Amino acid sequence: MLWIKFKQMLIKKLVRNMILEKSFYSKGALDLAKELLGKTIVRKIDGRILKGKIVETEAYIGEIDKASHAYNGRRTARTEPLFHEGGIAYVYFIYGLYHCFNVISGEKDKGEGVLVRAVEPLNEFDYISQKRFKKNFDELSNAKKKTVTNGPSKLCMAYSIDKSENYKKLYEKGDFYIEDSNESDFEIVETTRIGIDYAEEAIDFPWRFYIKGNSYISVKWIKATINWKVIFLY
Repeated sequence: MLWIKFKQMLIKKLVRNMILEKSFYSKGALDLAKELLGKTIVRKIDGRILKGKIVETEAYIGEIDKASHAYNGRRTARTEPLFHEGGIAYVYFIYGLYHCFNVISGEKDKGEGVLVRAVEPLNEFDYISQKRFKKNFDELSNAKKKTVTNGPSKLCMAYSIDKSENYKKLYEKGDFYIEDSNESDFEIVETTRIGIDYAEEAIDFPWRFYIKGNSYISVKWIKATINWKVIFLY
């Protein structure tokens, strides 16, 4: 009995620290956006290994999605990463100030991807707090602590993610990749995406997903509906 428990604990530990394989990213953006929740982004920088749990995502579906950079097959030097095979990073610059990090999904030339909207920091709290506010984590108010990584540009600042991470293979162990986790039982809230008022009917697509009850979510919507229970173990 003790051996069985030890074996189960060992398997969970191995899974938690296992880099997600390239095949994990071969699914469409809607599925990937849900399945990335609970997974761990890993950023190696300044001699540190930063980790954060993905808690909020948005799916963007290429040609049919007016909110997507790849809508109607639009292909430019900036959006070229969207048309690669799933599993690479797409990092773009907005408002001349901020970066946003996306995970490309599906087959080559599909133009689909997942925006990582928020993460829950797991370690190196002072480092990421200094990146965001030039203060140590314990100097922040409880309310302020929740804003360190609760937005796509905020998490990029905290984890030093910029255009140098564009095209990075997230399934290879380098300075930026995504690990599996042994967290597999939580509810996913499905609702509409943020900041796409220009996208006509796509404004109402329920393609934003977040972990119910997590305090690092960027925006909680009253109209959101729960329609998924995660029971995956990869």
